Amino acid sequence: MNAVVDPALQAEILTEALPYMQRFQGSTLVIKYGGNAMTEPALQEQFALDITLMRQVGMNPVVVHGGGPQIGRMLEQLGVETQFVDGMRVTDSATMAVVEMVLGGLVNKEIVHAINRAGGRALGLTGKDGHLIRARRLERADGRDLGWVGEVARIDAEILRFLEGGDIVPVIAPIGVGPAGESYNINADLVAGALAATLKAEKLILMTNVPGVLDSSGRLCTRLRATEIQQRLADGSIHGGMVPKVQCCLDAVAAGVKATHIIDGRVPHALLLEIFTRAGVGTLISDLD
Repeated sequence: MNAVVDPALQAEILTEALPYMQRFQGSTLVIKYGGNAMTEPALQEQFALDITLMRQVGMNPVVVHGGGPQIGRMLEQLGVETQFVDGMRVTDSATMAVVEMVLGGLVNKEIVHAINRAGGRALGLTGKDGHLIRARRLERADGRDLGWVGEVARIDAEILRFLEGGDIVPVIAPIGVGPAGESYNINADLVAGALAATLKAEKLILMTNVPGVLDSSGRLCTRLRATEIQQRLADGSIHGGMVPKVQCCLDAVAAGVKATHIIDGRVPHALLLEIFTRAGVGTLISDLD
């Protein structure tokens, strides 16, 4: 049974959201969608509603999704052995075929369908469509060959601007295309960051399975400047899996993205709470006071 919300509280919530709706109308927001928010049905539905509402009030959301667990399950079902190096999946030709099938097909279309079912208009793409994401092979300093693992060489955002004009939400699988038409598996956070930089997005939002950046006492840091992040990286207080995420945010800020966010995708309607409320549900990283 749904809880009854006091009408005065409902009005307060709506009026708190109004200035943010006005401020971000016409702005582009790049959202990396992953973690529990992608795998739990209730959170999937809430995410689709959040994206639809953002588009309805005049924002231009661009969704980039991951799909590591889904790829892992499919590889296991097909009996394809998989290996990881520093958290990156070694991607041979057989694995790359599964990555394209799962990310560009199954996962991408599920997200598109959810947004369309919520009343929005979404279109699924991979980075190969319209040569959206030009890629090159990732070269590691230690010389370890990861196969068809790539990095972003260039973003051609013309197709995204075309979709924006038609009020269509792009949903992008992080597969890039190389000079000879070959496919590359690229980290979704890196793709989201590169897209945000190219589109000069108002915000880059990374959805995760953690509350955000924590201090040494385990408390959430709700707002950090880029210089503070650099200090925390240097002294080791930011470590492990959070390092590439905050580095992605720093790169985006340096490229002109006004604000980046690392938010807890396990929180219902996390996107709306981060964008439309003062408190938010994660860590905001920017160069602004």
